[in-house]
Amino acid sequence: MILHLIHKELTLELRRKAVISGIGVYLFSLIFICYLTFSLRQNSINEATWSALFWLAILFSVVNSVAKSFIGEKKGSFIYYYAVASPQAIILSKILYNTLLCLLLSLAGYALFSLFIGNPIQDHALFLLTLLLTSFGFSAALSLISGIASKANNSNILMAVLSFPVILALLLMAIKITKNVLDGLDRSVSIDELLNLLAINCILTGLSYMLFPYIWRS
Repeated sequence: MILHLIHKELTLELRRKAVISGIGVYLFSLIFICYLTFSLRQNSINEATWSALFWLAILFSVVNSVAKSFIGEKKGSFIYYYAVASPQAIILSKILYNTLLCLLLSLAGYALFSLFIGNPIQDHALFLLTLLLTSFGFSAALSLISGIASKANNSNILMAVLSFPVILALLLMAIKITKNVLDGLDRSVSIDELLNLLAINCILTGLSYMLFPYIWRS
């Protein structure tokens, strides 16, 4: 059932080509503006600035694309989901699909940054692992919070307020690992941050699995 729901999400996303194009243009424009801003002064982007710009670009793109997981759904679709699938299958399919979407956006952003601004990353494997774990964390957090916010008025405001603490924790871990990767430090230095990211992801997934059925029934 989870695979069928993921296939349904993918099919709907491909039909809404304007949404995909809009997100792509948004990400490209944001990175290109960074390129134009800093290209006027050669070598003005140090490693800390590169890391900050990269994660800001990814954060805004991910939030704009994933935050509407449930908020953007029509009310009639909730009745359909309720009839054909369990709430656990629905939330897990949302998390997995949004993880794929977040990862694709992160990889696209990484490629565009490498093309326009440069690529100071020294340990590519560790950085890609960080992108994967962070993408999963963003997906799990935003999917659950989107489900909560969809049941309330002023859902966009509630979404921003509820997601901020969780997203901030994920970003802090990701930025620390990125700094270690940029500085060329040994992988063992980043073990604690990686374990923290993994723990946050497990907690978010567990909470989503346990709490979403109660949200769904309301």
